[in-house]
Amino acid sequence: MAAGTVSDNKVSVVLGTQWGDEGKGKLVDILAKDIDVCVRCQGGNNAGHTIVVGGVKYAFHMLPSGLVNPDCISVVGSGVVVHLPSFFAELEDLEAQGLDCGGRLFISDRCHLVFDFHQIVDGLKEGELGRGSIGTTKKGIGPAYSSKASRSGIRVHHLYHFEEFEKRLRTIVSARHRRYGEFEYDVEAELQRYRQLGERLRPYVIDSVEHLHKELGAGKRILVEGANALMLDLDFGTYPYVTSSNTGIGGVCTGLGLPPTKIGDVIGVAKAYTTRVGGGPFPTELTDAVGQKLRDVGAEYGVTTGRPRRCGWLDLVVLRYSNMINGYSSINLTKLDVLDVFDEIKVAVSYTISGKSVTSFPADLDDLETATVNYVTLPGWRENISKCRSFDELPANCQAYVRFIENDLGVPVKWIGVGAGREEMIAI
Repeated sequence: MAAGTVSDNKVSVVLGTQWGDEGKGKLVDILAKDIDVCVRCQGGNNAGHTIVVGGVKYAFHMLPSGLVNPDCISVVGSGVVVHLPSFFAELEDLEAQGLDCGGRLFISDRCHLVFDFHQIVDGLKEGELGRGSIGTTKKGIGPAYSSKASRSGIRVHHLYHFEEFEKRLRTIVSARHRRYGEFEYDVEAELQRYRQLGERLRPYVIDSVEHLHKELGAGKRILVEGANALMLDLDFGTYPYVTSSNTGIGGVCTGLGLPPTKIGDVIGVAKAYTTRVGGGPFPTELTDAVGQKLRDVGAEYGVTTGRPRRCGWLDLVVLRYSNMINGYSSINLTKLDVLDVFDEIKVAVSYTISGKSVTSFPADLDDLETATVNYVTLPGWRENISKCRSFDELPANCQAYVRFIENDLGVPVKWIGVGAGREEMIAI
């Protein structure tokens, strides 16, 4: 795949390689000029992508970032869980900023719905965990996926058989009351609201499985935008400090109804350092002045929640593990410019656990608690790289940093982010 393009006749995929917040939306925006359809495959409005175009900052939470391209169709796929009031609020915000989304946005009839009671339960579940809380966004995503897994969930198509919808809603709320007590929730008002929301949603609803396969058959170029990142994957992340969906390449197939043979390029997006939000292990976390400097220079605060992100050095143990699972064909290294201010830069290359060197990410969080991180220290470049537009323009030490990552992973770095704007991306 040439830099800056997407594959023909195959679905291209953009995935987070770390704990999320890597800047996937910016790459999707850049690639959008070459795509016909942009798709979300999992997660909900607990994700956040920021795109800056012409000085205008667009915040995406649930809707595909491809909407920034006026010629791109965007689809919310079957694996996404959808809070309809938030769906329409986000759409209204984007249109108020000048994006014309009419006739360009669709939602799968198989999407499960997130209700306000799911959000209430999200907070109650966190309260039960106390000091061991996961640190969720309290958007109701986990409880909605729990409803899905327990076969008590409500999907978009149920809205158009309202008697069945009402029966399901009353049943599931009653079950949650038995589990969590009589929390305040007006079922009658919710039924009335969703009768109206269902009619408002009707023009957007499609059979997304058939739609995507028809688009592929017609030679359309499709880009899948993953939410969250591999280390938050329900199976392969730092369980239980994870999200509630499969955030890796497997979630693309199961969330959209696509066979593996239809997957083409898999682009991994990685920050030039590491961040995460919420609880859970973070071996390279810096809680000192260096970590605060990364946070301040990188403006590391969540798009969806505003929470300050935990910051640390780049962890190649995490990236190797992520690559083993997702099989990246190329890497987009983002926010490299944040490292301009450091005299030296550390990179984690292995852990020592119980006296043994470990080069793959362990499953046991107790092992991570006792792990010693082994670093390689590289010289910084102490130059402003935000105006660089080619790899050759980067300082020598900056080039060496990129090549060190590339050589360790055995995956080419094809894009380098040197600033927030659309134009501040180097394509190699």
